[in-house]
Amino acid sequence: MTETAALAKRFIRSLKVPTGRLAGEPVKLAPYQSQFIDGAFAEGVNVGCLSVGRGNGKSTLSAALALGELLGAWSDATEREILIAAKTQQQAQIAWHYVASFIRTLPDEMQASITIRRQPRFEIQYDDENGPHILRALSADGKSALGTSPTLCILDERGHWPLAQGDELEAALLTGLSKRDGKALIISTSASSDAHPFSLWLDRDAPGVYRQEHRPDPGLPPDDVASLIVANPGTKYGIGPTLDRLKADAALALERGGSALSRFRLLSRNERVQEDNRDILLSLDDWLSCETADVPPREGPCVIGLDLGGSASMSAASYFWPETGRLESYGTFPGSPSLEARGQTDAVGDLYCQMFQRRELFTLGDRTVPIVEWIEGVLRRAVAENVVAIVADRFKHAEIGEALAKAGNRAPVIWRGMGFKDGSEDVERLRRHVFDGRVKSAESYLLRHAFAESVVLTDPAGNCKPAKGRALGRIDAACSTMLAVAEGARILSRPAPKAARFSWA
Repeated sequence: MTETAALAKRFIRSLKVPTGRLAGEPVKLAPYQSQFIDGAFAEGVNVGCLSVGRGNGKSTLSAALALGELLGAWSDATEREILIAAKTQQQAQIAWHYVASFIRTLPDEMQASITIRRQPRFEIQYDDENGPHILRALSADGKSALGTSPTLCILDERGHWPLAQGDELEAALLTGLSKRDGKALIISTSASSDAHPFSLWLDRDAPGVYRQEHRPDPGLPPDDVASLIVANPGTKYGIGPTLDRLKADAALALERGGSALSRFRLLSRNERVQEDNRDILLSLDDWLSCETADVPPREGPCVIGLDLGGSASMSAASYFWPETGRLESYGTFPGSPSLEARGQTDAVGDLYCQMFQRRELFTLGDRTVPIVEWIEGVLRRAVAENVVAIVADRFKHAEIGEALAKAGNRAPVIWRGMGFKDGSEDVERLRRHVFDGRVKSAESYLLRHAFAESVVLTDPAGNCKPAKGRALGRIDAACSTMLAVAEGARILSRPAPKAARFSWA
């Protein structure tokens, strides 16, 4: 623990709780809060990142650190400038009000040196021999931070800032900090995906960055007690919701399902899921209901769904047996760059390497996946099966059609569009089959990741289509699965052919 960290913790413990049932009592730091201060204020650290569930004292901790910097509790810099940035001006003001509340608990002589302004903008000014020192609240508008020279920036709920404006504000703040060797504290609940900028801060090891994330392992039930405590480390220390309340909220979220369950996972369990499931192809919980240790056999007709990636991206093939509901899916990457390098670029760590070890993901070719060889491998995997249809995106008709012909394919090929006409039907048939429990798969990291990142666009009439442009991860396996399952559903819905009738003259 550095001297700066020790001074920061001493200052926070000197404050009094401004409101609530503990109002007037000294502030106590929970171990995870003390751990974050030690890490964020260590030597050589310029950026401290903390991810924890909602209600675990993030705003209180941020406000206390902002006030300590303003009053010079550990810094003797002249004309210190502290910026609290949030998604909207209203949210920034909430964090600002926490600071103002702490100020009201300070000794009168200290308060006499502080000026609180609400017009024309929310500011707090502290005057001493090195001042004036200013604390301001900003919203996610990058232009509002240009020209500043802050010594401390707090990026409140960074995981929920709009992408374009959020990146602009973050860049403006970080470049401003570099002018005065300042520090950034990025504190938030989890973002909705691994590709969000806040997730990248947490996942990528970078010099000068301290990372602390309280997120349970994926795939656990929403009401799993141990994982609730992981995401809510303040529960043991009287900070935020009690364990009984978390259990009750989990039971309610499970009962309501849909977007209520997604929001509970995102905010209370600190998981990386889409908050609003109207834009999700399938929720993670829906997909996990398809995974089983008792996978049905490969019997009856087989449908193959193909999703050909770009020149250097993933291609995927899914095999679906409609009569038994068995589903298998495999992805393929080019050999270069390596799976380790791709994992770092896509911010998924060693996930691709795990998929490779589990034989869910393969590599083929060098910089691109050779289409003919890939198609030959797809057909070879189903050589003993009764393949009744191969379904692919109409947009890739030329490339896939030529490759299928060269590979000697004899199965019927069905071309589907990804717009609202074909896409809406395929999305609905996939969802209906999953909800009815008619899709069964072995545990698949490939499909878990794909469905967690897959989103759909909805038109005013309520029709959905897959939206690759809005997806932030590798969703190719989800698309190939949708094509295969939807065609399998159409096969099952067709009436069985009647036996021929004979008449005798």
